[in-house]
Amino acid sequence: MERGVAAVTAAVDAGFTRFRPVLMTALAMIIGMVPMALGLGEGGEQNAPLGRAVIGGLTLATVATLLFVPSVFALIHGRTRGSLGTARQESHVEP
Repeated sequence: MERGVAAVTAAVDAGFTRFRPVLMTALAMIIGMVPMALGLGEGGEQNAPLGRAVIGGLTLATVATLLFVPSVFALIHGRTRGSLGTARQESHVEP
């Protein structure tokens, strides 16, 4: 944003930059929770719902981080910058 890049372009660039680390972290946790979610071993059926809930929540949070947050940023920042740009243009109008 410091370089005067449009909000949508900045959001897309940030999404590409963060994609790999976010995905690797989420997948490591999800893969680690699979044995718990399957309920393997003695008494594993008690912990299976917790494992499934963690996997579902982490999947939803990852999608939100990669798609929803940049979209909301671009939407809000685009409106703010647009209204400020209009105000700046009106202030520079000479009579």
